[in-house]
Amino acid sequence: MLPNVKTCSKIFRQFLIVIISFGLLFSIFSEPVLALNDGQQLVLETWNIVNEGFLNPQKFDEVQWKRLRQQALEKPITTSDEAYSAIETMLQPLGDPYTRLLRPNDFQSMKGSNIGSEINGVGLQLGARNEDGEIIVISPLEGSPAFDAEIVSGSILLKVDGESPKRLGLEATASKLRGETGSKVLIEIQTPQQEEKEIVLERRSVDLRPVRTRRIRNENHTLGYLRITQFSEAVPEQVKEALQELSEKEVEGIVLDLRNNSGGLVSSGLAVANAFLSEQPIVETKNRNQINDPIPSNKETLYDGPLVTLVNGGTASASEILAGALQDNKRSLLLGHKTFGKGLIQTLTNLSDGSGLAVTVASYLTPSGRDIQNLGIEPDRYLEIPEPLNPGGTEDRWLQDAELFMEANLDLQSIEENQTEKSENTEPIDSELSDL
Repeated sequence: MLPNVKTCSKIFRQFLIVIISFGLLFSIFSEPVLALNDGQQLVLETWNIVNEGFLNPQKFDEVQWKRLRQQALEKPITTSDEAYSAIETMLQPLGDPYTRLLRPNDFQSMKGSNIGSEINGVGLQLGARNEDGEIIVISPLEGSPAFDAEIVSGSILLKVDGESPKRLGLEATASKLRGETGSKVLIEIQTPQQEEKEIVLERRSVDLRPVRTRRIRNENHTLGYLRITQFSEAVPEQVKEALQELSEKEVEGIVLDLRNNSGGLVSSGLAVANAFLSEQPIVETKNRNQINDPIPSNKETLYDGPLVTLVNGGTASASEILAGALQDNKRSLLLGHKTFGKGLIQTLTNLSDGSGLAVTVASYLTPSGRDIQNLGIEPDRYLEIPEPLNPGGTEDRWLQDAELFMEANLDLQSIEENQTEKSENTEPIDSELSDL
């Protein structure tokens, strides 16, 4: 029998109730799908990269990391500048000045300094102080306007053309210091002696020349001098060529100069460590899971002769990895002053719009387990202050001290070898004759 109208109406109402119930369940258990524009996609891309790799994930709960993402995405983002501003605001609560966005021009400049042989600017290598965010001078590049103005490591950068570097942040400050040759910038600094100075610097092309070498000869010895001012991509090959050249000149020992080397590519620093260490630990890296990953050196070395190393407050990051490895493995004594103390490692990622993202993903320990972040490495022997302002020059007292130290060690080694040789060449006395 066919159903009547009342029965059909009842079935229809039941069907409608089921459909509505499923709709309510779907709305409860699923999040709304939003169409994100390019700027919002960039924010989300940045958040995901930091979320997956940042060294200190405990910080996420403290700053309500997911909420920061939501707040960033809720902002009206219609331009690249608005997206960059939202990202910088999102990253700021993490409290790590080295986890930062690099806008396209800044990103290209950074990559250029790691690959190329020159930059345009004033030649200041900068770092951000963790405890208060102050932008400080790690070191001036040799031959740069900042070097000529005798700006020293440890100076605080107070203003750049009237703006606060602390407010601008590390990358924006570096960007303001770069510019066309011949243009000028007014900076205000506070020296380590608490003296405030205003200095006008004229930007120019600065030849990086990260590896410099020469032979040092005197009446008694022939030494080699090897200076590395940064660890860019080409440095390991340049160091290899320099060591081969010094070897052909039959040097008896080498003075390695890492003063004012603010670091660069960690991979280049490790490759240079391989040149001096044979199957010995270089560094341990500690990731977000607190897992230590030791990195040993290769078996083959490029130079295994006598070595002393000069360091100072401008010796930072990758150069501290090298200095710490040489010291802990008793491969070289360190002379000079305590190093800068940057023990964090960043990855550099290309973002989809041509900008870049630096993220702190690990800390490093020297082979003996020393954490140098904000502590630095103490030299084996402190040298006299004030520190020379012309590393490698004719009036460089520290280099002269290192030469004297090396020569004294070579003389001592020669005496010990002669005594050993005489002992081996002396014939044993016959026991019977000794009784007479």
